[in-house]
Amino acid sequence: MSSGLSSRGFLLMQKFIEDQCGIAIHEEKAYLIESRLSRLMIDSGLTSFEEFFYWISSQRDSLMVEKIIDAMTTNETLWFRDAAPWYILEEVLLPGYIDDLRSGKKPGIRIWSAACSTGQEPYSIAMCIDNYLSRRNITDINLSHFEVVATDISRTVLDIAEEGRYDSISIMRGLSNEYKDKYFTDEGRVWTITDRIRDAVSFRQFNLQRDFSIMGGFDMVFCRYVFIYFSENLRKEVLNKTAQVLKRYGVLLVGGSELITDYEKKFSMEQHRNGVFYRLKE
Repeated sequence: MSSGLSSRGFLLMQKFIEDQCGIAIHEEKAYLIESRLSRLMIDSGLTSFEEFFYWISSQRDSLMVEKIIDAMTTNETLWFRDAAPWYILEEVLLPGYIDDLRSGKKPGIRIWSAACSTGQEPYSIAMCIDNYLSRRNITDINLSHFEVVATDISRTVLDIAEEGRYDSISIMRGLSNEYKDKYFTDEGRVWTITDRIRDAVSFRQFNLQRDFSIMGGFDMVFCRYVFIYFSENLRKEVLNKTAQVLKRYGVLLVGGSELITDYEKKFSMEQHRNGVFYRLKE
């Protein structure tokens, strides 16, 4: 532990952060608390993290809590992150969804992008679906048959996502020229996503520690690179709550490096190309 963060200060802030947003900060990562929250502590006129904890606990300042969550959450994201999920969506899931829509078995398809950060994942989902339909000249099914719901705990990143405007560095991270030219407008310093794609995604603030039932049912849930930040208990809780909101044979996608354990009661693991996904059991 560093001289600026005492053991007690760490334990108090560790619990506060986990209680507020579910992120588990282990002792070897204690430096994250000091490096990311020191400025907030100093700006509040305090000299120790113990004081900071007691101050924020007594103030009940929702804006300060929001600032702490923003500082501690890792908003690493890019377009079409990893190849496997998009092969799974295009080659395994979309053909079945389209058949279900055509037969009337499903009136629409609902997809949830949990912890969506600044919007790259949900917009990638909408672009993937739209491009799939246009490439195959499918005209009886369109993007309006799909509802993409995107959530994040941070209001700050959601404001960016809802604007759908990205700088030249963000736009290059994982986005092909084909998709960039088809779905974005170059406005000089920023690239703006087309209204059709932006309107296909609805954003809302949501804490994954809450009851999932208020979100409604989903055919597919993207909860990628989220489990790695949670405690083992919260991982199990989120997995169980995801199962509760998935519709029959619904699918869960997690990050490529995330290992999900204890899934067998609710899910079966399936493989496609180099990726895996979890399908809800009957």
